[in-house]
Amino acid sequence: MKLATFTHNGQTRIGVVDGGAIVDLAAAAPNLPTDMVGFLAAGDAAMTAAKEAAGNATTKIPLADVTLEAPILKPSKVLAIGLNYADHVAESKMETPQHQIWFTKSPTSIAGPAADVLDPSVSDLTDYEAELCFVIGKRARHVPRDRAHEVIAGYFCGNDVSVRDWQLRTPQFTIGKSFDTHAPIGPWITTSDEVGDPHDLDIKCYVNGDLRQNSNTKHLIFDCFAQVEELTKAMTLEPGDVVFSGTPSGVGGAMDPMQFLKAGDKVRVEIEKLGAIENAMVAEEAETIIG
Repeated sequence: MKLATFTHNGQTRIGVVDGGAIVDLAAAAPNLPTDMVGFLAAGDAAMTAAKEAAGNATTKIPLADVTLEAPILKPSKVLAIGLNYADHVAESKMETPQHQIWFTKSPTSIAGPAADVLDPSVSDLTDYEAELCFVIGKRARHVPRDRAHEVIAGYFCGNDVSVRDWQLRTPQFTIGKSFDTHAPIGPWITTSDEVGDPHDLDIKCYVNGDLRQNSNTKHLIFDCFAQVEELTKAMTLEPGDVVFSGTPSGVGGAMDPMQFLKAGDKVRVEIEKLGAIENAMVAEEAETIIG
């Protein structure tokens, strides 16, 4: 299944994508939660009900008539791993990590698959990072690698937008990775059963139509299942938690000369079987907001 969060006629809810339409689960299965985190927390029974409802043609809405939102609007955690493709390690002139390198992105960095991404007023060094993302579907702690697939609900495209000077001016990456809108994800969650092996998917990133990143998830140093194993040794993962699994080579900051993003640029991330997201960079207006 392809599970999406969408807005139609001013109301935001969840549905199942079927070709060029979306089955409105609020109409087809009104007993289900209408937000994705609640739906995932409802477990296998909710998944089964959604599959059954997906055949309800009377509740379909053309995709052209809806706005696709971030599949998870307000994750409690957004976790991201750094230096997780060998070619990206090499272009970053770093050593291959012996342990997984984790940082967080703020939940307010989440943005939709076609939403505008802010070009920060405080930096000219904003970069793109195409990434395979996954979402946790079941509460998880101390999960061994061979059972990690049981807690992953599905996968989607992500762009770990990074403000390089803010990222690298301290030993901690978090603030440079957490600017508002700097985690566009989507276009929907493709459930694990439909994806099959998540570690053999082509991943590409285009900037203004120019292919910048071109790799395959088989090149992950620590794969998605190893990531779940490591994270759950330290913390409880909960339904709706979002994980960014790392980026391959080709980022703008490693090019010669460096090529950072600017207002007007369009960044497209494509992953085999999962679809694509495309976001335009827009200049941020540094407006003071209090309250």
